[in-house]
Amino acid sequence: MSFNKIMTGFLLTLAFLSTTVIYAEEALKEPVALSTENADISSKQLNLMINHLTSDELFVEADGWLKYLKEAVRKVNQSKLSIQEKNAEIDALKALDTNETTAEEKEDIQQKVNKAKEEKSILLEKETKLIEKRQLMVNRLDTVLENINDKIGVDIKGNELDKVLPYRRYINSVSGIALEVTDAESAWTIIYGWVMSEQGGIHWLINLVKFIVIILVAFFVSNLFRKGVKRALELSHSNSKLLNDFIANIIHKLVMLVGLLVALAALDINVGPIMAMVGAAGFVVAFALQGTLSNFASGIMIMLYRPYDIGDVVDVAGSIGTVQSMTLVSTSIVTADNRLMVVPNNSIWGNIITNVTHSPTRRVDMTFGIGYDDDIEQAQKVMEEVLAEHPLVLKDPEPTIKVHELADSSVNFICRPWVKTADYWTVYWEVTRAVKERFDENKISIPYPQMDIHLDPAKD
Repeated sequence: MSFNKIMTGFLLTLAFLSTTVIYAEEALKEPVALSTENADISSKQLNLMINHLTSDELFVEADGWLKYLKEAVRKVNQSKLSIQEKNAEIDALKALDTNETTAEEKEDIQQKVNKAKEEKSILLEKETKLIEKRQLMVNRLDTVLENINDKIGVDIKGNELDKVLPYRRYINSVSGIALEVTDAESAWTIIYGWVMSEQGGIHWLINLVKFIVIILVAFFVSNLFRKGVKRALELSHSNSKLLNDFIANIIHKLVMLVGLLVALAALDINVGPIMAMVGAAGFVVAFALQGTLSNFASGIMIMLYRPYDIGDVVDVAGSIGTVQSMTLVSTSIVTADNRLMVVPNNSIWGNIITNVTHSPTRRVDMTFGIGYDDDIEQAQKVMEEVLAEHPLVLKDPEPTIKVHELADSSVNFICRPWVKTADYWTVYWEVTRAVKERFDENKISIPYPQMDIHLDPAKD
């Protein structure tokens, strides 16, 4: 074997081993979080940086921010220990001040106490900044966890999955403000620092202002949309007022719902689990409210087919009255004696619906009886005159007056004038009274039921 071949084989073997070692070293390297290079990055910038990552890559970022959070928590706890040590030092100095202490010693003790308090104030200011830094790390880790939830989802109840829970539990255990109730100065400094910090009170104040503004804007926009949609629908005379009101109210509520979700997001509340929980609860609600859903479906059918509208007088489900309002579940009807009847829509749609005031005109059906010995022509003429003289009786269609029935005790006429729907009962009552008075003037009797009894004297 030649020398060149030996050297070539040796170099190839060396290159193969080097490559293998490099790949092995790279395989042993742990993934490094990229978003933690700038610890002061804002939540919005962080979200843009990691939004495209997969769930596995996001967990690497979460571990990176978790290390930062642990370090921030360690510094806060160390600061608390230092403050407690300084409190112990101050208490020990105050204990030296007794009745036997000389004036010079008292002054020296007081100077040391004042110096210790100054050092404590410096430590408290440092702790406030460390708490703010800790909250900053909590917010960054929370941003990463929200992205993970978007990638892997939540359970049917809207709770985070087991892979995310350890991070969330750690956040819950170390975040927040722990006050030392026995040290009023420390408690007040921490509270004041939190209120004035960008990650604490100011942050939540800004969020609260955003929440209120968004709700007010949503309320204004929803009302504007409702009025605009209602006016647009009213231009189409084919729609009922019930349907117009329903569509306008649905638009109003949808805009308010969107506004509420946006407002909750402004408060840093994750609306994803809320939506998932609402969706999961929908199945349970559907089974629990089957009767209500049936009324809902019937309400939709009533609005689409328009058997009646608001202000119509109807006879539905044994109730007669004026339709006052309607929802998807029930219809409110006010009776003639001013009683409010709330009738389920399912009871209405599943039965006969009589709309009394649907047409602009109605026929008044009346029956008048005269005696068998009275003049039929005269009676008919009297009724014709009464109808002709009444101002509310329509000329077209013409009234109908006919002999209708030869009853047991009377000859019955039908008297059927046409009137405007709103004048129905006025004409009914006034014509009935006028016919009675004119019959009396013309000696036309209105018989009452009677029976003739014949006795046979032979049987006595």
